[in-house]
Amino acid sequence: MDPLGARSQFVEVQTLSTWERQTDPEGEKEEYNDSLVSQQAFLSPFPYREDINRKIVLYNGDVALLNCTAIVNTSNETLTDKNPISESIHTYAGPELRDEMLKLKGCRTGEAKMTKGFNLAARFIIHTVGPKYKTKYRTAAENSLYNCYRNVMQLAREQAMASVAVCVVSTTRRGYPLEDATHIAFKSMRECVASNICVVNIVLCVSQPTYRKLLPLYYPRSEEEERASLPLIPADIGNSEGEPVVPERQIRIAEKPGCLEVDSEAETLDSDLGQVGTHAFSRMEGDVDKQRKLILQGQLSDATMQKQHQRNYNRWLCRARAEDLSDIAALKALYQTGVDMCGRTVMVLVGRNIPVTLIDMEKALLYFIHVMDHITVKEYVMVYFHTLTGEHNHLDSEFLKKLHEIVDTKFKNNLRAFYFVHPSFRSKVSTWFFTTFSVSGMKQKVHHVETLQQLFTCILPEQIDIPPFVLEYDARVRPYTHHSLCLVYQPC
Repeated sequence: MDPLGARSQFVEVQTLSTWERQTDPEGEKEEYNDSLVSQQAFLSPFPYREDINRKIVLYNGDVALLNCTAIVNTSNETLTDKNPISESIHTYAGPELRDEMLKLKGCRTGEAKMTKGFNLAARFIIHTVGPKYKTKYRTAAENSLYNCYRNVMQLAREQAMASVAVCVVSTTRRGYPLEDATHIAFKSMRECVASNICVVNIVLCVSQPTYRKLLPLYYPRSEEEERASLPLIPADIGNSEGEPVVPERQIRIAEKPGCLEVDSEAETLDSDLGQVGTHAFSRMEGDVDKQRKLILQGQLSDATMQKQHQRNYNRWLCRARAEDLSDIAALKALYQTGVDMCGRTVMVLVGRNIPVTLIDMEKALLYFIHVMDHITVKEYVMVYFHTLTGEHNHLDSEFLKKLHEIVDTKFKNNLRAFYFVHPSFRSKVSTWFFTTFSVSGMKQKVHHVETLQQLFTCILPEQIDIPPFVLEYDARVRPYTHHSLCLVYQPC
């Protein structure tokens, strides 16, 4: 207890600033790129909501000193972990806390248990156990960590707590990557905060720069920040409650699939019976090795081959949704812009922004699949700016062939035109060889565009975001280009 007249060492939640009022420090403020902000066609899974931002309070200090309804303690299965958070809480709470924790008889990974706060300013302490992280068992670790936050917020809901102070449940000893743990923390708590009307404040202990960097992705403070954060959101955001989802494990078991109730309506019966045999368990096939042997021998039917191709693409798509591709997104090499003269979506690919020799090209392939999957469900066109590219920007034919083999048929069928802007003689020759001998059905769709004026006969200038260096180059070379009057307009 503080001496009479002395200033209390505990921190009142009401004195802390909410996330809504926070501003980025000088030098750290994000500059929103036009191409990112222009992606308004996408709906963010985490839209700007002022009511949620008012509940989020940031605190950079010792969680044990907060005066709120409950604080969260991260520990191990025996509740004896000596990490900085636990030790501080035990120091301020007093010896009674240790005696109380012995009565809990431990806590399993992902669970949460509650004790009194004793000498703390907080009334309660919620103890939870984060998982040990191993790359091999990443999915299990993600689910356990999600359960930590879900169970903490469930206790807060049951006890009608007004304020809860939450730290990122991952210790160095447990080996969970900080950034991955932060993503799960923020997305897991957002739905809880939105649905729990009792909670007035969630205090996030943001002692690391990583927390502030990722917070705008899940709690944007404006519509502009929402749009700018959209490309940086991980592909795998889980379900509506933030729970990690593994598509291969989504098995639907129909209740009494062979039993028809006399009183049920025919429409309902058709709906229920239609689900029988469509889930993953019912679709299990025989010897996979035998199927692969038949593929090599060319003995499989077209339908079976198409099924195999679809299954392979789905595996790539699952990987794309699970991987952290923010480093590829930051290159701003692929983005959606407006529509062409026929109302088809326009996708832009900037060759100069692809440092082929410096990035993981498999991650680039995954990012392409992730971005393009929902675009290609309907007709679209692509504009590739070859402007001022060097050797380190050129994609080799093997990579392009692999991409063509992996992508779903909708990518190829719904691509109406591929505009190759500012091509060189060498690129024209390479494109001709590739579309003639390596892939089929692409040659008629590729159009070489010498100037932007030609491109504008297909896509209006206001419908496409063009990098400044492309505009400058085009203005410089246009007087010397003899093909500027050759139009490339393609009828719808």
